[in-house]
Amino acid sequence: MTTITERTQPAASTPTPAPTPTRKAASRRMRRRSILIGWSFILPNFLGFALFTLVPVIAAFVLAFMNWDAYNPPTWAGIDNFVRLFGDDSFHVALGNTLLYALGHVPLTLALSLGLALLLNQKLRGIAFFRVAIFFPYITSLVAIAIVWNMLFDPTSGPINQFLHAIGIANAPGWTASTTWALPAVIITSVWRDMGYYMVLFLAGLQAIPNEYYEAASMDGAGRWRKFWNVTLPSLRPTTFLVLVLLSVSSFKVFDLIFVMTQGGPGRATLVLSQLIYQDGIINGQFGYSSAISLVLFVIVLIVTVFQFRIQQRRER
Repeated sequence: MTTITERTQPAASTPTPAPTPTRKAASRRMRRRSILIGWSFILPNFLGFALFTLVPVIAAFVLAFMNWDAYNPPTWAGIDNFVRLFGDDSFHVALGNTLLYALGHVPLTLALSLGLALLLNQKLRGIAFFRVAIFFPYITSLVAIAIVWNMLFDPTSGPINQFLHAIGIANAPGWTASTTWALPAVIITSVWRDMGYYMVLFLAGLQAIPNEYYEAASMDGAGRWRKFWNVTLPSLRPTTFLVLVLLSVSSFKVFDLIFVMTQGGPGRATLVLSQLIYQDGIINGQFGYSSAISLVLFVIVLIVTVFQFRIQQRRER
């Protein structure tokens, strides 16, 4: 009996042997290797960002409080650049034009891109062609777009004014030759160019909405308008927020299209902050003053972006 009892008792579990120093060293080597592999992927992009973005931004912040013409050593100016800036009439004009451009470009592009996305979110034959055709201007050369639209907006021989004359409008706008219509002409061109890109973002958001939501709304007797208002728009809120932030940032830093189409003219009708930075810094060599303008532009964009984030957070709550 004693032998049977001893045999039926479970054997005592053997303790797990502690990892040997060799295993610990191998584990540390594996961790180091994983870290090095991770840094090897991150480092090239980070070096490019640091060299071409981070360092120039920090240098611009420092130069905003200095006087420097790129030939003589920089000298400390304190807040003199900002005092001069807020008394500069060209800065006031550029700031007003930038705000007007943003107020025209952002809502128009947002509304048209959303409308196009709704129209092209259909399962129809050949719908891919229209999606590509509307997106194509965004990847087209901006210089080519500006030249073509300048020809279209020509006051005397442009097709747009010829069409307006044909329908009975005698005093057609002067467009880029007019101080009143130059900025609207630039806004129309930029909206036409950008709406295809943001249409693609809205299309992605629309196709991510579960079809069950619309089926449930149909069972409740909802029509198209109620489905759009109660299902589509709430579901597109993250996409709309992203589009709004991207549009706001791109509107405040617009430069290339205006530079090619009007060069800030006629007069100062289309002068914006980014072009004023270019004129004072690159052309006139006043790098400290232009850095002060860029710092003010940075603060404006930061305030607008933070304000949009706060509104989005309140809606999510």
